[in-house]
Amino acid sequence: MKIIIIEDEKPAARRLGRMLESLDLTVSTMLHSVEEAIEWFQNNEHPDLIFLDIQLSDGLSFEIFDVIEVHSAIIFTTAFDEYALQAFKLNSIDYLLKPIDDEDLEHAVTKYKTLFKSVKGPEKIALDFEDIKKLLINPLEREYKKRFTAKVGQHIKIINSEDVECFYSENKGTYAATKDGRNYLLDTTLEQLEMELKPQVFFRVSRKYFVNIEYIKDIISYTNSRLQIKLNNNPNLEIIVSREKVKDFKLWLE
Repeated sequence: MKIIIIEDEKPAARRLGRMLESLDLTVSTMLHSVEEAIEWFQNNEHPDLIFLDIQLSDGLSFEIFDVIEVHSAIIFTTAFDEYALQAFKLNSIDYLLKPIDDEDLEHAVTKYKTLFKSVKGPEKIALDFEDIKKLLINPLEREYKKRFTAKVGQHIKIINSEDVECFYSENKGTYAATKDGRNYLLDTTLEQLEMELKPQVFFRVSRKYFVNIEYIKDIISYTNSRLQIKLNNNPNLEIIVSREKVKDFKLWLE
């Protein structure tokens, strides 16, 4: 499998290369600008997989695809705010939020192998970059899900998004914890919720939890530079902001 990295920060590119080596993958080329990438694609066989930073030193990496038709699979690496990342999920593109986590990287590579192991050639992937750019530049124009449904006995319960204090996963199920202290099993996943929740209201603080800013009662310093969140009406939930998310979580609160 041929892999290249397009990243303007050379230390970050080298670090990602080492992380991929630990997964028994070899990076053949590292590129550091839009101009350099365009020239490389014009003169080389395109790779199977690209790790692509969005903001390069001489512009957005999307500009590469205004000039070059690329059929490689792409995993984005980005420091963009969480809400902008919804764009990539809508187009079945994975992303890695900087600083890149080992487990997230392994998950993204596994996803690539699963999706494309039986597909070869230029039909491998078709990306609508215009749609991605529109969603990236104007994320606030999106419509987000206003309600969910849950089966309660023989009944269907309608749950308004604004009444959910948090969404969480447990025992392979996804639950909505509401302001009345109830917990409802939903037919969805946290990954799907990333596309559906309004990012100004909900933030994914860890692999297990999305929290609603309107119901945060207290934020407490926790071990290993993490934070603990207490909600208004679901005090028994142990919600910890992962260390990798703390910085973005604090920015989200402002």
